[in-house]
Amino acid sequence: MGEAMHRTEPLALSRLLGFRVEIYPERKQAHCVLDATEVHVNRSGVVHGGISATLLDTASGVTASLTVDDSGLAPFTTVSLNINYIAAARPGMLRAEGRLSGGGRVLTFVEGTLTDAEGRLIATSTGVFKRLRERQGETS
Repeated sequence: MGEAMHRTEPLALSRLLGFRVEIYPERKQAHCVLDATEVHVNRSGVVHGGISATLLDTASGVTASLTVDDSGLAPFTTVSLNINYIAAARPGMLRAEGRLSGGGRVLTFVEGTLTDAEGRLIATSTGVFKRLRERQGETS
């Protein structure tokens, strides 16, 4: 799979929720990995769908960013994100992976998968992401 670059900054959200971002610049791919615990579950005892959505959105957005910046830091915003929940996720290791599926100068299309530690498919996503241009005089 290749050596991943791990990044915890500047994604404050990853610190809050407890996941890490792995970047594979040579493949233009990003992963989000979470060791889901009891704080991530809903009242039914399964990982909350919003947690799954956040992992897929983040992995996909960083993947889109990798099309223009090997650090994955170029700002992109989610235009649309569609998620299909396949199976209930239990506490344990979860991995969201983003993969480029198309795009042009303005929009980037990314497909995502969320799997558990056994490789079981939890959810899939398709997303459209738009690069944000810095305003004149602003810096990152």
